[in-house]
Amino acid sequence: MPGASEQTRPVKIVNANWVAGADGGDGRFEIMFITEDDQRHVIAPSPVATTALIALTQADTVLLWDPSNRTLIAANVIGEMPWTGRVQPGQP
Repeated sequence: MPGASEQTRPVKIVNANWVAGADGGDGRFEIMFITEDDQRHVIAPSPVATTALIALTQADTVLLWDPSNRTLIAANVIGEMPWTGRVQPGQP
């Protein structure tokens, strides 16, 4: 895939944790992506970014994680790329 590193892999599991902060605060979110090769990758996005990430996980998209560039790639947002035919949403 153009622009992606050779370490880019399809995401098969996404887990989200919310860690409470001080009373009245937003707390902190942690998102874990588990890729098809069973590698775990943890990021700590802002609450706004977490909302967008969760929305992407609910869409009919193919998600790939590029650990070298710390980039989540959402394919098939509209249409389908030829290479995504072998990767199904939510499936390794």
